[in-house]
Amino acid sequence: MKGSNNRKKIVSLFLRVVILWLFLVVMQSSLFAQQAEDRFSAIEQKLTALANGDSPGLNEKVELSVNGVSIQEFIRGLAVQNNLNITVDPSLNISVVNNFTNLPVEDVLLFLCKNYNLDINFIGSIMSVIKYVPPVVEKIVSGPKKLKISYDENSDELSMDLSNDSLQAVAREITRLSKKNVIYSADIANKLVNGFIQETSFASALYNLALTNDLKATLTEDNFYLIEKKDVVGLDKTGKGAKNGKGRSAPSSGLKLKVDENGLLNIEAIAVPIAEVVDQVCSEFKANYFMFSELKGNITLNITGSGLEEFLKKIFNGTEYTFQKRDGIYLIGERSQEGLRTSKVLQFKYRTVDKVIDFIPADLKKGLELKPFPDLNSLIMSGSQPRMDELESFLRDIDRVVPVVMLELTVVDVTDTKTLATGISAGLGTAPAVTGGQVFPGPNVTLSSTSINNLISGLTGGLINLGSVTPNFYLNLQALESQGLIKIRSTPKLATLNGHEAKMTIGDTEYYLQTSTTLTGSVAATTQTAQSWLPVNADLEISVNPMVSADNQITLDVKFKQSTFTARIAPTAPPGTTTRNFQSLIRVKNNETILLGGLEENQVNDSGSGFPFLSRIPIIKWFFSSRTKTNTKARLSIFIKPTVMY
Repeated sequence: MKGSNNRKKIVSLFLRVVILWLFLVVMQSSLFAQQAEDRFSAIEQKLTALANGDSPGLNEKVELSVNGVSIQEFIRGLAVQNNLNITVDPSLNISVVNNFTNLPVEDVLLFLCKNYNLDINFIGSIMSVIKYVPPVVEKIVSGPKKLKISYDENSDELSMDLSNDSLQAVAREITRLSKKNVIYSADIANKLVNGFIQETSFASALYNLALTNDLKATLTEDNFYLIEKKDVVGLDKTGKGAKNGKGRSAPSSGLKLKVDENGLLNIEAIAVPIAEVVDQVCSEFKANYFMFSELKGNITLNITGSGLEEFLKKIFNGTEYTFQKRDGIYLIGERSQEGLRTSKVLQFKYRTVDKVIDFIPADLKKGLELKPFPDLNSLIMSGSQPRMDELESFLRDIDRVVPVVMLELTVVDVTDTKTLATGISAGLGTAPAVTGGQVFPGPNVTLSSTSINNLISGLTGGLINLGSVTPNFYLNLQALESQGLIKIRSTPKLATLNGHEAKMTIGDTEYYLQTSTTLTGSVAATTQTAQSWLPVNADLEISVNPMVSADNQITLDVKFKQSTFTARIAPTAPPGTTTRNFQSLIRVKNNETILLGGLEENQVNDSGSGFPFLSRIPIIKWFFSSRTKTNTKARLSIFIKPTVMY
């Protein structure tokens, strides 16, 4: 009977142990799941903040399908495509097999973290993807933990080495050792605090301990140190805000400030919250202020001999905060808030507002709304005053007189033509020829049959009978040389603003006939013919873009193109064209003349006809052939003289 009872007790004890073990396993799994959910929620919040700020590419949607790609290459492709700053731990050995359709980059990164147990470290806008390492959970040791806190009464210095210690126990131990009352709000009694402070003044050690644990410490009027949450105003025993003897929160040890006899501020701060610095400085100057929003972040500075407004400009420079003074009260808060925005119309004196916004650097436009107002040649600006002052300084610097450049162009086109025509031609005409022609300065004479018979009769003297030619026979003697010089000179003047192109075009238009035939109908086809005259242009184009430097030297970008007509191959055919062009980039002094071009064209045409074989024998060929030789030279020159006028 006793053995049966013992077995029942053992089984009952075993079942209790198993139930307790299962309960602990379930509780631990639930705890791990909650921790993982909190971790992913924190990553998602940081990704959302970046997507709405410095990394808008996280909002871009992607279409990706990968199979067996390393996670380094996969994330690198995401970063390059969407302009993101992402690094990946090279030791990760993960192959990605996924298909993403119309999904934001933010969700893709969060999925990778959950699916492959990854974590993301954030440094500004830089994201570092690493393997998640769960924090080491220390085992809870039974019994009270001895706190590592010491206090030196002679030097009033406090030392602490805390690691997940209860604020309640820490405050009690500090009060016991220092005999100074340290109290805390009831809602943070069980908060765990951490910190290592070595031989630091009591007030500074307590303040920094609270600061590092997202708390704040203030000294009440009855010398109690009150520790509470940052967003709660401490209350003294009278129900008023907890203050020190000077009516403000106790300053941290890293802040030293003084207003000298000249009313100028000397201040030194090392990693002190901006809100505290502003509060202490305004209190020293006895200035009234109102904060639209909480000032976040710490600051380190060392300024001597500064007024209050000059100090506020310096401390808020490069931050999202600004200030304005209205009715003797300093209004402080974020630049985008309504009470701190202002608008202004900036009118330009020397240049036009057109395209000015395109020239403004992106950093200067950040946080401002800009719109051109052409009617008044002005720019409308809206935003915080410091950013507007910085932008206005830039715009005043570029609002200068734009030089006007006068361009005197001289275009000279010279054509030199020489033609030599010699030879004898004879034959039978349709009617009797008439003797006539030119003897001087160049012979070009036609002899009739009567004149030729008289010439033959005179040469033989009647001794030899050579016969006579028929009435329709003629003889032409030609020895002509002509020379022509054509000189075309054009002197246009152009004016343009510095950096803007001046262009001139002069052209001729000729027309040619185009005939088109249209066949309509299928059974009884009808033919319709249409004629139209189409134009062909031959232009002289000159464009010059001047750029004036500070020493009044001028860089000219010159483009020249000239087209001329040539002979038609048929009366109704379009004329041919020849084109000469060049482009040059040169530098010239003001009022100096330069020569460009010098395009020269040589054309030689040597043609003739004559009696076979005899027309190739020297000397004799002049009596048995007719020849024409033409030599043409054309030269184009352009002279440019720029003059800068203000």
